Amino acid sequence: MGGVVGAGVLWGGWDPAPKLALDLQGGTQIILEPLIAEGAADVTTEQLEQAVTIIRQRVDATGVSEAEISTLGTNIVVAIPGQPDQATLDRLQASAKLEFRAVLVAGAPSATTAGDGTDADGDGTPDPTPSATPDPAATPDAAATPSATPTDGSDLAWVTPELQAEFDAFDCASLASATTNVAPADEPLITCETDLSIKYILGPVEVDGSNISDARAGQVLGSNGANTGRWAIYPTFDDAGTAAFADITTRLVGLASPRDQFAAVLDGKVLIAPATQAAITNGKPEITGSFTQETATSLASQLKFGALPVSFEAQSQESISATLGESQLASGLIAGGIGLILVVIYSFFQYRALASVTIASLVVAALITYLTVTILSWGRLDYRLSLAGVAGLIVAIGFTVDSFIVYFERIRDELRDGKRLTSAVEAGWRRALRTIYAAKGVTLLSAVVLYIVAVGNVKGFAFTLGITVIIDVLVVVLFTHPMLQLLATRPFFSSGHPLSGLDPQALGAVYRGRAEFRPSTEARKAGASREAGKRQTIAERKAAESASTPSKKSTESKGKK
Repeated sequence: MGGVVGAGVLWGGWDPAPKLALDLQGGTQIILEPLIAEGAADVTTEQLEQAVTIIRQRVDATGVSEAEISTLGTNIVVAIPGQPDQATLDRLQASAKLEFRAVLVAGAPSATTAGDGTDADGDGTPDPTPSATPDPAATPDAAATPSATPTDGSDLAWVTPELQAEFDAFDCASLASATTNVAPADEPLITCETDLSIKYILGPVEVDGSNISDARAGQVLGSNGANTGRWAIYPTFDDAGTAAFADITTRLVGLASPRDQFAAVLDGKVLIAPATQAAITNGKPEITGSFTQETATSLASQLKFGALPVSFEAQSQESISATLGESQLASGLIAGGIGLILVVIYSFFQYRALASVTIASLVVAALITYLTVTILSWGRLDYRLSLAGVAGLIVAIGFTVDSFIVYFERIRDELRDGKRLTSAVEAGWRRALRTIYAAKGVTLLSAVVLYIVAVGNVKGFAFTLGITVIIDVLVVVLFTHPMLQLLATRPFFSSGHPLSGLDPQALGAVYRGRAEFRPSTEARKAGASREAGKRQTIAERKAAESASTPSKKSTESKGKK
């Protein structure tokens, strides 16, 4: 792990220290304002709460970044640690509203007919730019457009003269400022492809992203099964979406171009509008485009979590200072140091020289934990350590020491039974390992449940707690036990030195030859008496006390006489 961190620092340009969260480092605050179509109703509280949940899921999908997301009036306030890149900002405000609409009309992207200033024929005058109006073969005459009620999403009755005129005047260069992503779902839509190469009149929405149950990113395979190197999105529809998609693609197969095309529209822009070659009945279409691995993965994540109920744009973006600061971090580290010192003092008082194993194991566990947190801070994982995460690391000190105590006490029990130290280490390890696994399993389960149900800083606490539990088990198995196996062969410990912490006589065992010990008679009697007392019921204890009371009174009266 040290080699990985060193290589990342030298050649990857990564930071050798863990990233800090919003409460310890500060970051960027973004205020998102909802985009509302003209005449549409205002954003409701339920829509805002749904948007907050989806944005939090999108942020959490990139790692435990400890972002804070809240509402302010009708706006959403997002506070992100550090300085987010443009891709992160786009991911936050993109509605990821996926719609499938039938293509009614397709044409050239520009509405201008002025010359472009070139003189290709050499006659001394600029040549006119080819007409950018739609292809007559693909566009119905506006005056002859049927005025009857449309029967389905592919019916040309949707193209009214007014809509045709608007389409003719529309320029894809103005798509960024258009409100296509807030167009009503039950009306036609004028929009363009993402590369602004073609503009369309699309029918109303027939299937939308709410029918997507899952989505993943993957590479496109050729007809021979070879990898083409291109990335695509593979959504999976629920039962209702699968049935609707099958009906629509079945209808489009028999239509003429471009009405046989079915457009996938993301946030008002056409990702792809392929011609329908056959009906898609399994509810698993393939959406291709100019995707990279990062954009495909990000989009699949957005589709999986769902579209925002409304679209947003960034109203403001500003840097904010740490909510707690370095003083609180220093206080947390001091608290951890004090706890560690107390653990060391207790270990030396209870286990003498055996406490050196505890200290060495804690050092190894701390080093592995630091390296793990540092590696998790790199790249797409983007883990950030908050004050709650620091608290999880401090609490883990006690959990880690618990494992050593269980192991040491098992060894002492074996020594009390008269075994040699080497045999006691192995026998105690077999008994202690079951207890350690059970205890750590319960703690890890608690951390997993807490991570799933919690949000914000509490999630960071659960994450660090779970990591340290796993590291604790690894350290006990791969370091602590081998260390004790080694020390058991050293004369200082194997001879039962009084300062070793494994002195058989101090533990109540007596030497019986061949480096073995047996419990003393007094120790056996005392242990049996204590065990019998523990197993008595309340009624038995009261009866014993009643029986002993008259004898005490008789003894007192004799003494007085």
